[in-house]
Amino acid sequence: MSIWFKPYKLEDLTTRIGMAEHLGIEFTELGPDYLRGRMPVTDRTHQPDGILHGGASVALAETLGSYAAMLTTDPSKYRCLGQEINANHIRGVASGFVIGTARPVHLGRRSHVWEIRITDERDKLVCISRLTMAVIEIDQKA
Repeated sequence: MSIWFKPYKLEDLTTRIGMAEHLGIEFTELGPDYLRGRMPVTDRTHQPDGILHGGASVALAETLGSYAAMLTTDPSKYRCLGQEINANHIRGVASGFVIGTARPVHLGRRSHVWEIRITDERDKLVCISRLTMAVIEIDQKA
């Protein structure tokens, strides 16, 4: 059973704005209860010593979790806004891609909690993140 508000297709999703575009994040798979994407590990996402910057991992996690949260709600009635994110960085990566998968831990009426696992191309855990989203009703009078 799908958790999405409507039957979205991968082609419906875009990362061609803001930080996601700058970092090269792209969505790669939309499953019945997860959203997957990847980000290149290059000079753009490195820290000074040549490995993936933790902030870039967090940006990937928040992009995936925030977008997934939006896909579960009626966009004419609700906005999903990040409240808190944490991340544990497990392994360094110097090149290639990192792949993130966002899955819900809790989908409530007013808040969501998402877990985002980020792995390298060999499926080794690089970072695990938890994102809390506020689900805010849009003021219909505005």
